[in-house]
Amino acid sequence: MEVTQERRGPEPHTPPREHNPLVSFVVPCFNEQESLPLFYEEATRVARTLLDRYGTRAEFVFVDDGSSDATLDELRRLHEQDPRVRYVSFSRNFGKESALYAGLRTARGDYVATLDADLQDPPSLLPQMLGFLAEHPDYDCVATRRETRAGEPPVRSFFSRLFYRIINRLSGTHIVDGARDFRLMTRTFVDAVLSMSEVNRFSKGLFSWVGFKTHWISYENVERVAGKTKWNFRGLFRYSIEGIVGFSTVPLMFAAFLGIACCLVSFISIVFIIVRALLYGDPVAGWPSTICIILLIGGLQLFCTGILGEYLAKTYTETKHRPIYLTKETETSRHTRTDILPTDQESHR
Repeated sequence: MEVTQERRGPEPHTPPREHNPLVSFVVPCFNEQESLPLFYEEATRVARTLLDRYGTRAEFVFVDDGSSDATLDELRRLHEQDPRVRYVSFSRNFGKESALYAGLRTARGDYVATLDADLQDPPSLLPQMLGFLAEHPDYDCVATRRETRAGEPPVRSFFSRLFYRIINRLSGTHIVDGARDFRLMTRTFVDAVLSMSEVNRFSKGLFSWVGFKTHWISYENVERVAGKTKWNFRGLFRYSIEGIVGFSTVPLMFAAFLGIACCLVSFISIVFIIVRALLYGDPVAGWPSTICIILLIGGLQLFCTGILGEYLAKTYTETKHRPIYLTKETETSRHTRTDILPTDQESHR
């Protein structure tokens, strides 16, 4: 197994300048065996359009995120059919964020596009996106956002919008509501993203944090062409926590202010009880109210400890310096592996 152990980002990679610029399609894949043939057909059609219109070459970089179906077999077949197809296969499932990072590291293009294999990110927008960058050299990225959430469950849409409102209030890094990972970037933009190699990644925030001028394109929501979504409510909730913790320290300040508020309320309550006892001469009766107060304060303490623990856990993960992903196979390493076969002597034992 080929192991990728480098954790820190590579030095900025300047691709060799040739007459025709190279456009890299970076596509994370997790159990996408049904979608891949359809995506490849559409992507090659768009690549021909880019060649005819702008004279660009194309490469397709697929990242197999530890799929349990025949995704890797399909990628091998596509590579044998078309040498422009390159792939990286992980040793296990590391998550989409790691797959995006691996794809950006592997891509050699002057321009790099990131998009999903399920065609919810329409490759047909790429000619328009590349045309904008060609006409506006002061821009380094063309990004996309969903105009509507048609076809999405109402509950999921509600919490998605709520997440964007919360993170934009808490963080100094603005994240566009409905932003997709589908975008076309210049090499300068890609190298800036690769320079940030933290393990706990939130690409939507990283893309925004690096700055550079970005042009936004809106499009109608598109349904998957095949397969089922890999995201569930629990996964999306966890992903939202990653984003908030990664780009805001406001929750820590909130915990501190909450502690101060509780101290003030407790002090006022003590003064009230003392004054009441002095005026009326009877102690405050009732253990149920006391228990309720204890439980309330205890709950607030555990809540604030949980916030602190979340930040501490992220810090602990980063200090271990583990690689963001491990590579099991690529299109080049597949044919260099040597299988160990038993000798004739050993086979007769």
